[in-house]
Amino acid sequence: MARAYVGLGANLGDRERTLRLAIERMGEIAGVDVVAESSLRETDPVGVVDQPRFLNGAVELETTLPVYQFLAALLEVERGLGRIRSEGERWGPRAIDLDLLLYDDLVLAEPGLVVPHPRLRERRFVLEPLADLDPDLEIPGHGRVSVLLAELD
Repeated sequence: MARAYVGLGANLGDRERTLRLAIERMGEIAGVDVVAESSLRETDPVGVVDQPRFLNGAVELETTLPVYQFLAALLEVERGLGRIRSEGERWGPRAIDLDLLLYDDLVLAEPGLVVPHPRLRERRFVLEPLADLDPDLEIPGHGRVSVLLAELD
């Protein structure tokens, strides 16, 4: 059983409803159990700032799925909730965004999958929800969530 953490974000439509549906659908994936949910928080967009504010959070999951199969299942949840990924899209508005932040203590950098998430330690909107779930959570190669969050201040 692997422990995974997934970041959630949305800034189009009924953001809270979409995030709640995403959590529900992740829990319906065979071999995936939702362990805990962070609180949701409104955040300013990063990168492309001329867009609506985001609602962000994170979930802690347990899964028997191998990492690539788990990622594929997350992408299917996104598609089912209206997300259309394109090559040119980066940091723009979206109905749903599910980011695989951590998968056990796996460190992997391959095309299409980097774990831990490459910008996790730079983003308050990711670190704060993770701290809700477990402030002592260790980010492989980077330290504890609480320390990383304090370093942003």
